[in-house]
Amino acid sequence: MTLSEEVAEESAGEAAPPPPPSRGRMVARRFLSSWQGRAGALVLALVFLLAFAGPLVSPWSATAKDFTSFLAPPSAAHWFGTLRTGADVFAVTLSGLRRSLAVGLLAAVVCTALAALAGAFAGYFLGWTDRVITWVTDLLLVLPAFLVLAVLSPLAGPGRWPLFVLLLALLLWMVTAKMARAMTISLRQREFVRAARYLGVPPVRIVLSHILPNLSSLLVVDATLNVSAAILTETSLSYFGFGIQPPDVSLGTLIADGSRTAVYAPWTFWFAAGLLVVTVLAVNLVGDALRDAFDPASRTTGKRR
Repeated sequence: MTLSEEVAEESAGEAAPPPPPSRGRMVARRFLSSWQGRAGALVLALVFLLAFAGPLVSPWSATAKDFTSFLAPPSAAHWFGTLRTGADVFAVTLSGLRRSLAVGLLAAVVCTALAALAGAFAGYFLGWTDRVITWVTDLLLVLPAFLVLAVLSPLAGPGRWPLFVLLLALLLWMVTAKMARAMTISLRQREFVRAARYLGVPPVRIVLSHILPNLSSLLVVDATLNVSAAILTETSLSYFGFGIQPPDVSLGTLIADGSRTAVYAPWTFWFAAGLLVVTVLAVNLVGDALRDAFDPASRTTGKRR
């Protein structure tokens, strides 16, 4: 056997080095190594389980009324008491929780998608495209979002809460769009973008296929944090009567109704308020953990490592 054959045989016998982990696996590993991520994800999963599986074990529906029990305290018949109308607090609050979660998730998705497209197109094309988008962004930033939503909320009357979600998303995307624009301006000079441009790839396809995937870390974290922002905004508006309109209910409408009887019937207020606090806290913990997982140079991730 020649020397080259021996070297080839030894090389074949050696195990090939394992491929490096993908970015997604590294992000997932960092996220799961964070107590904030684990705790937030667990609590958020329990909130969703309670919202969607809770009505299956409840003896009352959200629309049912017990005319023999008005403002009754928690009991075996009504686990969290009843409202002034005789409705079961447990069933009604879970219905409001589902609506608030739907509002938060839908508003976050629409808001993040709009911010990503506006920021990416402004940063890539520059010129008049950038000027127009930046002008619209700056104009919406100086408008008082709460007041605008309060004025436009009558358009989203009873049964038209998806329109309210759209109005909410249209007033939450501007800051993320500015960050996406700044990142796109730096990405448009990268080699892979210039190579795609030289190969004749259409500009819109470059933005969608090359720019947006590289903004994924910003967009994922932003979408997560926008969930809590949308829930809190909807709750605040509903508390003052400008958000979700009856007969639809949300945590905001329940907190507003329960605040009138919170002194002598606290079960009408604290259950909805507690779920709101727990949900927003869990979403923020998940968002912070995702931010640290996508950014290894962040302070908290550096400490863990």
